[in-house]
Amino acid sequence: MPAIVLLGAQWGDEGKGKVTDLLGSRVDYVVRFSGGNNAGHTVVTPDGQKFALHLMPSGALHPNAEIVLGNGVVIDPKVLLAEIDGLAERGVDVSRLLISADAHLVMPHHRALDRVVERYLGTARIGTTGRGIGPAYGDKVARMGIRVQDLLDPGILRQKLELVLREKNQILFKVYNRKGFDVDAVVEEYLTYAERLKPFIADTRLILNKALEEGKTVFMEGAQATLLDLDHGTYPFVTSSNPTAGGACVGAGIAPTRISSVIGVIKAYTTRVGAGPFPTELHDDMGEHLRKTGGEYGTTTGRPRRCGWFDAVIARYAVRVNGITDLVVTKLDILSGLDQVPVCVGYEVDGEHFDEMPMTQTAFHHAKPVYEYLPGWFEDISKARDFAELPHNAQRYIERLEELCGTRISMIGVGPGREENVVRHDMLAAVAG
Repeated sequence: MPAIVLLGAQWGDEGKGKVTDLLGSRVDYVVRFSGGNNAGHTVVTPDGQKFALHLMPSGALHPNAEIVLGNGVVIDPKVLLAEIDGLAERGVDVSRLLISADAHLVMPHHRALDRVVERYLGTARIGTTGRGIGPAYGDKVARMGIRVQDLLDPGILRQKLELVLREKNQILFKVYNRKGFDVDAVVEEYLTYAERLKPFIADTRLILNKALEEGKTVFMEGAQATLLDLDHGTYPFVTSSNPTAGGACVGAGIAPTRISSVIGVIKAYTTRVGAGPFPTELHDDMGEHLRKTGGEYGTTTGRPRRCGWFDAVIARYAVRVNGITDLVVTKLDILSGLDQVPVCVGYEVDGEHFDEMPMTQTAFHHAKPVYEYLPGWFEDISKARDFAELPHNAQRYIERLEELCGTRISMIGVGPGREENVVRHDMLAAVAG
């Protein structure tokens, strides 16, 4: 059975958690393949319970799916254990969790460096969450990282930590005038995490590939999104991993030939958290309307999200980079009540028209949106479950987005609940029934 990838097609916060939760009952494994607790998914269950997940895959809310943190994730063990405990207290079975032995750990010095560097950058700051994710990935690339498997060997843990703190403590003290970290204290703290995490640690690459060979379905859930990809996003205002479809293969240890479909999640408008260019951003009352009506505040940080109209240029880009076979458009209900709905169909940069993403950072930073205006609708669409039940203008809006994006829109979110969706195509047809 092939693997399926689900990812964000904008700058994150598109509603990936809801889609994973919705499809979780029909798959055998749900795998988180990138990012750390700098990302979050909010899921509302049919009984009205709200779950804010940061490291745990959204599939955790379905008892039949094994849940996996792949090798591409960076894990803050304190945060993960708190999340495990919180879910257990609410009756969620967390014994199904598998953690890759090769996943890297977020350490105290990562969090300290993340915060102090952001402050030091001032107006040039990237807008990180301060959770230590970037520095953890930096150490991974520099081959100085500490991995989950190191928790199982106290001698190796101490040896690696002594080496890395020899440099990091000097940077904290001599460059940023901050106190360094004591090796003994950090080792003692992390060995307490090791005791609790040991039952979950596994060779997840082997497990997932064996599952595929046995005909089971592996669903790979992305964090962040395409425009935050380290290589393909709006660099340097990006995350430190690859939340695109190619990153799913690297971050889970599954070959590209195993992937049969890529599901992209995209909002009916656009949001972004943190710094960086955002061509359709609204700085007026309409931007505030989208923010308040859509509840656009970060799951992890609570920061207000920047809001703007749908950008078909970045949507086409995401479809192409990821090979997206199906799009899920979320939060269509937020656009109800507008006389007209603008859609960005291109950019103007210094008098030149662009139908696709400009090549350079400078050009994208100066891009001005070219809008097409579609008629709005005023009906409450939250009860719609069939495309024909949507108002004519809402149907027209979706059909136009489909044309502009260049791939089919298979599901439309009309409310925050698990069942508040219009399904046009079965995205898991291969595993139906």
